Amino acid sequence: MTVSAATNKTASLIPGIPTSNSPHAVDGTLQIIFLLTILSIAPAILILMTSFTRIIVVLSFVRNALSLQQSPPNQVLIGLALFITLFVMQPTFQTANQQALQPYLKGQISQTVALQRAEVPFKKFMAKQTRQNDLELFLQYRHMKKPKSVAKIPMAALVPAYTISELKTAFQIGFMIYLPFLIIDLVVATTLMSMGMMMLPPVMISLPFKILLFVMVDGWYLVVKSLLAGYT
Repeated sequence: MTVSAATNKTASLIPGIPTSNSPHAVDGTLQIIFLLTILSIAPAILILMTSFTRIIVVLSFVRNALSLQQSPPNQVLIGLALFITLFVMQPTFQTANQQALQPYLKGQISQTVALQRAEVPFKKFMAKQTRQNDLELFLQYRHMKKPKSVAKIPMAALVPAYTISELKTAFQIGFMIYLPFLIIDLVVATTLMSMGMMMLPPVMISLPFKILLFVMVDGWYLVVKSLLAGYT
């Protein structure tokens, strides 16, 4: 009895460990753990379930095509990609807020129902941008039948399929961005070789022409416009 009482007394003094046998206390602890888990994977959710992946990859292609290593800085590209993502995803966030978050905060639905409702807008957004072959790849790997509706597509298959589709689209856009700048590099390199200036780096000469071309055609406007048009 003495050992048991001492153990209970010691356990009650340890902070962060619930000693109550009440189901409500345990349920509250589980909710806190669940929320902390969600917060820890929030960056992955932002990257893989939104338009952020395509946008940041395309912006990186623009910088590399211009032969610029540190300009614009990574912080600027990530910040721009983040705000464009929030702009593109605003209807999806608004729908999830109205159908899931607000009813849950008012106590009208349970946590499980709120999560199920919140998944639907994101599933519709991702399914619209996901190629059929990419989705079937993951469904067939797990021997899953093709869902009859978007809401029934498992997230475990939809998220990686959507990510692959976004990467493919981003690389296609990046290829189109690279072409005009590649032509400039070839022209400059050929000109330098014909003049016998082979020791002079072609990038040093072509960089001003690339920047001039990009500014003259209003490159940032065209890039962002094409990104937004891809989600209409």
